[in-house]
Amino acid sequence: MLDVVCRLTGMGFAAVARVTEDRWIACQVQDNVNFGLEAGGELDVETTLCHEIRQHHQTIAIDNVAADNTYCDHHTPRIYGLQSYISVPIVLPDGRFFGTLCAIHTETAEVNNPQVIGTFELFAELIAWHIESIDQLEDATSQLRKEQQTSELREQFIAVLGHDLRNPIASVNAGVDKLLRDGWTDRSPTILTLMKTSITRMAVLVDNVMDFARARMGGGISLNLDPDRSLESTLTEVVAEFRMSQPDRVLETIIDINRDVVVDHARFAQMLSNLLGNALTHGSKDHPVVVKAVTDETEFVLEVENGGEPIPPSVMERLFLPFQRGSTPHGEGLGLGLFIACEIARAHGGALSVQSDESCTCFSYRMPL
Repeated sequence: MLDVVCRLTGMGFAAVARVTEDRWIACQVQDNVNFGLEAGGELDVETTLCHEIRQHHQTIAIDNVAADNTYCDHHTPRIYGLQSYISVPIVLPDGRFFGTLCAIHTETAEVNNPQVIGTFELFAELIAWHIESIDQLEDATSQLRKEQQTSELREQFIAVLGHDLRNPIASVNAGVDKLLRDGWTDRSPTILTLMKTSITRMAVLVDNVMDFARARMGGGISLNLDPDRSLESTLTEVVAEFRMSQPDRVLETIIDINRDVVVDHARFAQMLSNLLGNALTHGSKDHPVVVKAVTDETEFVLEVENGGEPIPPSVMERLFLPFQRGSTPHGEGLGLGLFIACEIARAHGGALSVQSDESCTCFSYRMPL
């Protein structure tokens, strides 16, 4: 189209420009006179006539700058050495101003006539419709991608939740059947304890599903910040619970919190619990799991480190996505632990990251203070 514009008018340079309040950007260029501007190049918008067109949405056409009473002393022709000029606004169908279709030359040319102006305005209208079509296609593609992702998550959710609820439900059902059949016996307290454990597992699954729904559909996990409670006590309580439940594993702590760190303590305990559970599940039993929590002048850092095989790069890429479960035979749960930990970190204004190599795997949470 720009080649046709140059042939039609005899102009040496033509361009489609994106023009905003503070930028002039060349989208497409036809340069037959070595003007020196390529697609993606920019001009100071204040030096262009397109800046004025953005304000009044009117075509400007000049056959001979020197003989034009309006533009003979204008700074734009003087800066760029122009003798002829035409520029028409590109206005999208919804009324938004996009930019201009313009052409310039260092010699005079006949452009200020109905034929040339009409052709330029027709081209500008075609460009506007083309841009609008691209925007609509991108919007439709983006919406389709979101729908596909939602559909995939829904399928994963149904499959994984159904799988993980089946075992505890079966356990509770078996316990109830045995109690109904045998009545109260010496084994009844043990059976009830196992049933309670299964119910707790189901409750955790439901809580994780609710957190997932809040994070993905409800604008993020909400917080109940408590400035009066000690973060150190919250962290040590979580570690103590794991030491009690897994006495065969070594858990070490390095805690040096000498500044106030305001958090939602229940959520923070949940984040550390998810990270610790992940480290104990996937880390080597021959190496201790180390929990480190420190503050300095600018930030709070929480680290959970374990030994063992490094995380493969293919797994690392999707580690914080929902429904990603480890490859260990004893891996349980919905695969939401690290995703929820990441959302809790984000809700507190921090970020969760991971580094993994032959020496160790370390999850790090950093929050500015």
